[in-house]
Amino acid sequence: MSSKQIKRCSLGVAVLTGTLALTVAGQAEAATPRCATADLAVSLGEPKQLEEATGQYDVPVTFKNISSHTCGLHGVPGVDLVGPDDPNGPVYHLPRVDNGVRVNEVPAGSTATATVTVLTQEPGSVGSGGSTSWTPAKLVTIPPGQTEALSADWPSGLPVLRQDAATHPGSWVNGILADPPVS
Repeated sequence: MSSKQIKRCSLGVAVLTGTLALTVAGQAEAATPRCATADLAVSLGEPKQLEEATGQYDVPVTFKNISSHTCGLHGVPGVDLVGPDDPNGPVYHLPRVDNGVRVNEVPAGSTATATVTVLTQEPGSVGSGGSTSWTPAKLVTIPPGQTEALSADWPSGLPVLRQDAATHPGSWVNGILADPPVS
């Protein structure tokens, strides 16, 4: 065999191997249906201040599988913070950062969590449109792949700096991660 034939053969094996791997991964994802909104309940955890970013907090958004079957929950949920009127309106739609797990099976009774990172309202700070002193009343979320929403009360002592017009706002929603099994 010539070196050119060996390279072609190696390339063909690499392409075939990659195709098979993608097919197997696609079949694994399709094996467990996505969690429907009706399969889930949502709750918010305690805000935790980030050590590396003064004024930013992570708020866990925990999805619990309340159905009797295992379902898949992966991707980035849609998240809106809803509160009092503001120069930007009463709804702050958070941008999504797709940094979660690609495949995530959630057995009945188990949970998976996304994190909302928010920049708080500091004294003297002004957000988009002149927004000041805005504290959401609730978080409304749409699980990945769904169209119906769930909601939870927002922590009353956690104001948010509205940056609706910012290209790199200090508030966003992160992708869903698998929670460790409860022992």
